[in-house]
Amino acid sequence: MNDLFDLTGRTAVVTGAKRGIGLAMAEALAAAGADIVGVSATLSPAESEVRSRVEAHGQRFHGYAVDFADRGAVLSFAETVVTEHGPIDILVNNAGTIRRAPAAEHALADWDHVLDVNLSSQFALTQALGRGMLERGLGKVIFTASLLSFQGGITVPGYAASKSGIAGLTKALANEWTARGVNVNAIAPGYIATDNTQALQDDPDRSRSILERIPAGRWGRADDLGGATVFLASRASDYVSGVTLPVDGGWLGR
Repeated sequence: MNDLFDLTGRTAVVTGAKRGIGLAMAEALAAAGADIVGVSATLSPAESEVRSRVEAHGQRFHGYAVDFADRGAVLSFAETVVTEHGPIDILVNNAGTIRRAPAAEHALADWDHVLDVNLSSQFALTQALGRGMLERGLGKVIFTASLLSFQGGITVPGYAASKSGIAGLTKALANEWTARGVNVNAIAPGYIATDNTQALQDDPDRSRSILERIPAGRWGRADDLGGATVFLASRASDYVSGVTLPVDGGWLGR
């Protein structure tokens, strides 16, 4: 039964891999046997925590610094990674950013930046690497969605729109690609204690109200996402596609 989750011999691209959720996802995939191509805007190719963690599991790691606000850089990376590493078996689209301001005051430049990083570049990279998966009739694509794929949030209109878009894109790609051997799913993290949620953690009233609603009774940790990532990357999920899977301590059940 454990063979269902064995990723030995697979190569996974993980974006936003430098820290937080992406780092935890990369490590979980490596622990299951995958070699990792890690990507982040400021990732050091030669030395990083994600490299150390992946190599500690006996897997190969290759790092790239890519600005996901630059579509040309994203497409150039897609060409490079296939040339240098061959077929990509697993793509984890985790790179993301957030800008906080009330909607009436939200700068349009911030809106554009968030949509470019969180949605448009995700599609561009998935399209580029997905073509090879479709040609081989084999592949797993995993997006990082959000609770705001289901809800509207407060003072983060661009982020909410981008993550709702990710949920829709997941279903749209699954409709076209599942029958061709490529599963497309998303993970919606709950309130995870990372840099992206630091402003909420630092606000006593918001932090308390969030914690009171989580049935698990705690903020999530980045490594809480590892199991879902391995599941959606492995043969165990071969009949799962088009799903946005919440990993939220029960938040959406309230």
